[in-house]
Amino acid sequence: MKLFSFWRSLATYRVRIALNLKGLVPEEVIDVNLMKGQQREDAFRKVNPMMAIPALIDGEGPALFESLAIIEYIDEVHPHPPLLPLDPKARARVRGLAQIVAADSHPLIVPRVREYLAHEFKIDEAGILKWAQHWHRTALTALEAHLQDDSTGRYCQGDQITVADICLATQAAGAGFFKIDLAAFPTVKRIVDTCMQNDAFARAHPLKQPGAPASV
Repeated sequence: MKLFSFWRSLATYRVRIALNLKGLVPEEVIDVNLMKGQQREDAFRKVNPMMAIPALIDGEGPALFESLAIIEYIDEVHPHPPLLPLDPKARARVRGLAQIVAADSHPLIVPRVREYLAHEFKIDEAGILKWAQHWHRTALTALEAHLQDDSTGRYCQGDQITVADICLATQAAGAGFFKIDLAAFPTVKRIVDTCMQNDAFARAHPLKQPGAPASV
């Protein structure tokens, strides 16, 4: 198993958590430095033409791509502990919470979007930070509202860790990167704090990865 990774990548953070929860260790972790534009180099384009990480090679065949697809693959091939509930409505809720992060919010603040805003629209660093904060807060506000549901327990869906918790943890890490206080989102913060007591989450954190700075 090979994982294409970068310390700051929130999408790769999601996959690292899932691997840790399953007790899986990639034989090789290949660094793709997003800040240096290595994702645009020909060698990586052959792995993922979208020029985005994570990507995962497991055995024969092409690389798997997109964090949620990779996580569901890992969950299907290594079903214990499960990352999706059995009940169809609960599964849909968990997937919906996860997609608020991975589909609605995170794609708007990734490096290629921030770079495009800077290069094409000449938006300065303060403006880009404001952009990122807006989309982070929009997602956090929606997540906080959804988590008022009776289905929420110790974690997003009852007392079982699911892919929703994985995504919530990465949203919180992104909030830290972009200087957003989680105090305004107490349920989100409570669940994230609970998750971070689990070594699988803590060990996967971006700032625990090779090449990461002591703080951001």
